[in-house]
Amino acid sequence: MATNTDIPQGYKATALGIIPQEWEMKTLGQIANVFSGTTPSRENELFFNDGTIPWVKTTDLNNGILTHTEERITDIALKSTTLKVFSKGTVLIAMYGGFNQIGRTSILGIDATINQALSALILNTKEITEYFLLYWLLYRVNKWKRYAASSRKDPNITKTDVTRFPILVPPLAEQRKIAEVLGMWDEAIEKQVRLIEKLDLRKRALMQRLLSAKLRLPGFSDPWKELKINKITIIRKGEQVNKDVLFSNAKYPVINGGITPSGYLDIYNTKANTITISEGGNSCGYVNFMTTPFWSGGHCYTIEAKDGINNLCIYQLLKNNEKYIMSLRVGSGLPNIQIKDLGNLKFMIPTYQEQTAIAEVLTASDREIELAKEKLERLRRQKRGLMQQLLTGKKRVKYGN
Repeated sequence: MATNTDIPQGYKATALGIIPQEWEMKTLGQIANVFSGTTPSRENELFFNDGTIPWVKTTDLNNGILTHTEERITDIALKSTTLKVFSKGTVLIAMYGGFNQIGRTSILGIDATINQALSALILNTKEITEYFLLYWLLYRVNKWKRYAASSRKDPNITKTDVTRFPILVPPLAEQRKIAEVLGMWDEAIEKQVRLIEKLDLRKRALMQRLLSAKLRLPGFSDPWKELKINKITIIRKGEQVNKDVLFSNAKYPVINGGITPSGYLDIYNTKANTITISEGGNSCGYVNFMTTPFWSGGHCYTIEAKDGINNLCIYQLLKNNEKYIMSLRVGSGLPNIQIKDLGNLKFMIPTYQEQTAIAEVLTASDREIELAKEKLERLRRQKRGLMQQLLTGKKRVKYGN
């Protein structure tokens, strides 16, 4: 606890730190009534078939305003169970459904029912707005995860955890201004997300047309040849490393069966600018292009273009056919893709000059998407920084009464 000499004028010490004098510390149970939902029996078709009433599950929560649910229930389900319809403006919190789902939240933008994995918070005071509450819950989401991790064999949070959860409550006008400022960042983030989706769709359409010869770049008219991948590239399987020798902060990533690195090493076995395809696991068939040296693990294939073949063009060709490559997986336990099946893939291949031209166009499109994603991450970091400052009173906003 801070001493009096550490507390600036106009501030006070609380269990959540030093906060503005006019702010209060309360619990969710003091500002809201907490309810839970239920799941109607799926054995009764009358509960779900042709349902019209939105029914929210953990996976529906979007950390914003919820206006759509994957499933709907019927009036019969509503009348035959303990389900309750919650009004637009109700704040929802995920109590379980997987560790990464715990603490997810949304404000209902529609009237809806909820399942038993969610808590519904109905404000019982006019001293707080649902939007400020949403931002507070998002800011403190890691606290929920700590509750869950320290509790039970199957991580979850309880209704008691929810009611006891602390919240800082500024004056109402300041809450609204804070929500307004953070809402501006949300709008910018959503705009950037839509831009990335648009760029991605445009790139995929361009890739499909260029790599099928439906669209030819100016100056090219030579016929394409059908060739097997193992005739134009060298396919190698990586070398397995023990998990015990992996680091979290070494120089070179270890690429294995997943989409992200398995860890890091201080040595590498594969040069930069190499195509990789996940050999095994749930992500087998995933195609990537490594721009830095890396360690190719036991569940990783590397693809190296032979002379007269453009590596980037082959990457774009394989990426364009990623779904088909994933369909080559075999095995009922840990799925994998056989190297012979990969090598037998046939594609129409243009001349080296046209390969290079196609690769340049598609790589430029990839770079545009990459820059847009970098901007999105900057916006998200800025929002996280603002939340940390505004929701704790470290930085104040000007507001009217």
